[in-house]
Amino acid sequence: MTVPGAMRLIVCALAALSVGGMAAHADDLNDYPTTARADYVFACMKANGETRQALEQCSCSIDVIATLLPYDRYVTAGTVLSMVQVQGNLGGQFRTTEQAKSAVNDLRRAQAEAEVRCF
Repeated sequence: MTVPGAMRLIVCALAALSVGGMAAHADDLNDYPTTARADYVFACMKANGETRQALEQCSCSIDVIATLLPYDRYVTAGTVLSMVQVQGNLGGQFRTTEQAKSAVNDLRRAQAEAEVRCF
């Protein structure tokens, strides 16, 4: 399979995930696995100081995000944020698709709300 063909498959998969994620309410699902929550908290604490207060704020933050954003959408946004760092055509396609931008914007809105509520 060629790189453009593989890219189309990846973009289609991201689009399917984003449509499926929007159909369900995040607070009804609250389906974030413990490892995903822990990874978020560890990274958040690294960025905000490794204190007890940071632990509480970061734990609150992922809880808020989980109520606002379905896990599939969270994974999609994380994938996009990783892929936009890839140089060349492959990364460029992730930087320019509306589905990718929408997933990242949803995550950023949820993170902003979490920051207001928790920090």
